[in-house]
Amino acid sequence: MSNQRKRRARRGGFTLMEVLLVLAILVILGSMVGFFIAGMQKGAYEDLARSQIGMFESQLDAFRLHVGSYPTSNQGLEALRTPPADLRNPAKWRGPYATKEIPMDPWGNPYQYELVGPEQVRIWSWGADNADGTEDDVSNTQ
Repeated sequence: MSNQRKRRARRGGFTLMEVLLVLAILVILGSMVGFFIAGMQKGAYEDLARSQIGMFESQLDAFRLHVGSYPTSNQGLEALRTPPADLRNPAKWRGPYATKEIPMDPWGNPYQYELVGPEQVRIWSWGADNADGTEDDVSNTQ
């Protein structure tokens, strides 16, 4: 009976190789989950930026209907909150068109605004790399 006891005693635990294999599988699964979550966050930030840019476009259209033109590049998006000092006819401004402060983009940078032509504006975010003119920029003209 002493041989049976020795066999039972040896088979009671996991070998080092089995433990390392399980740990390797857990690390691989954990890294895959982290990768997918990071991709989802990037997409969510881009969707939020597009949504906010769309909101600015609606507010700018209301501004243009009242004032007769879009804000200049110098006046920027702040013209939606406070009447610009250099308006030709300040009595036409019926704002504020934005009820809250102009938010930062999802990456913590201010949105960029440019009057491209009398009937066209460009609003954009620098994106995750915080650099203008790169492929991750989010814009209303894309």
